[in-house]
Amino acid sequence: MLKVLLSRLLTTSPALIGVVVVSFLLTRVLPGDTAAYFAGPAATPQAIEEVRKQLGLDKPMPEQFTRYVRDLSHGNLSSSLTTGQPVLADLEARLPASAELTLFGLILSLMIAIPLGIIAAVKQGSFIDHACRAVTTAGVSLPVFFTGLLLVYVFYFILQISPAPLGRLDVFASAPNNVTGFYLIDSLIARDMQTFRACLSQLLLPGITLAIFSLAPIARITRASMLAVMSMDFVRTARASGLNGRTIIMVYAFRNAMLPVVTTLGMVFSFLLGANVLVEKVFAWPGVGSYAVEALIASDFAPVQGFVLAMAILYIALNLIIDLSYRLIDPRMGMAS
Repeated sequence: MLKVLLSRLLTTSPALIGVVVVSFLLTRVLPGDTAAYFAGPAATPQAIEEVRKQLGLDKPMPEQFTRYVRDLSHGNLSSSLTTGQPVLADLEARLPASAELTLFGLILSLMIAIPLGIIAAVKQGSFIDHACRAVTTAGVSLPVFFTGLLLVYVFYFILQISPAPLGRLDVFASAPNNVTGFYLIDSLIARDMQTFRACLSQLLLPGITLAIFSLAPIARITRASMLAVMSMDFVRTARASGLNGRTIIMVYAFRNAMLPVVTTLGMVFSFLLGANVLVEKVFAWPGVGSYAVEALIASDFAPVQGFVLAMAILYIALNLIIDLSYRLIDPRMGMAS
């Protein structure tokens, strides 16, 4: 296992290097002048040039990149010009909000998609099977920002059963003591059920938005994988042996169908990291996605580069976890490697 872990870490190094180079170059070719933005609309050309010198943007591109890599090697992601804080501190403060929202949406979708896919495969051609196809088609057809706005319009504006989409907590609640950064967990640790309910009510609509977005591919691959496994000889043998139907489905069929589902989870999680940017803007969620968008509008390079690097590290870590989980699900893969 350790050998596999080290080999995977070595293979991810070129990917991280590529992310660093591409994110640096892209922020430099984006439209907009950082110096002009922060100098103000009434600034003279001389004042703009002075700001450019202070930011080091007057240096040649190779020199800027060398300084950026040197700072990065020391764990310094520079400071945000919009917040005035170190980018690393901003990311540490905002990442738990994005992680809580993403994981909540993913867990919610798994609770619906996997049972739906299994039942649709077992009862192929039934009403549930057709409902599964309709749900998955709607999930991939609706843009995530449209789904979020629709949920806000229905549940907040029309029915008025949801709180205002204005962040992680409403104005009448206070944040729990910071232990994990996840408000739901921290409020349970503090045994503050009132704050827990307030956090959950704020989290429901954005979480459901992400769940609808991620439900479709998970349900589809679960159904397709279950259909493929249930047609295999060992499942027919288990049925002929008189085993219980639930045992056949969950122990024999679903376990062998899990590998494609786990692979899909990695892809879906990466999609959710991108969808988070739109959902956070719709629901005024104080996560890293909205932080990156605000920095991008202001032509603030450092937060954008820090955001891209953080997302790349999360994606690589997730794929590493998935690679290792393959060997737990199917020990033969460990023997093959």
